[in-house]
Amino acid sequence: MADDKILIIMTSGPDTPRRCATPFFFATLATAMDYEVTMFFTIDGTLLLKKGLADTVFPKEGGKSVGEFLREAIESGVKMTACTASLELHGLTPEDLIPEVRMVGGASMWQMAEESKTVLTF
Repeated sequence: MADDKILIIMTSGPDTPRRCATPFFFATLATAMDYEVTMFFTIDGTLLLKKGLADTVFPKEGGKSVGEFLREAIESGVKMTACTASLELHGLTPEDLIPEVRMVGGASMWQMAEESKTVLTF
């Protein structure tokens, strides 16, 4: 287990906008604290990685879009991974997602969790 790795598992998607910004905020904050952060998207969370979709999701009326939180996380160095099975669930292909995403299988999530100091689920 590494003392500097954090895994954030994201299952919430556009249908629950109030749950979507905080994981990106926490991930960005952790990178500022010198943690190595990976986000693993599965179930409906994967939809937030669809090109342009996160820009249409607003946790608070008049506030920043989830897309803005997502870009801040990427710019801070957060690694984005998505579960291949969740693409099938939503009829998506890797080409439908933003280019910063690395596709991984479910077993990768277990390995990342085992190697992390902290695992958060949203």
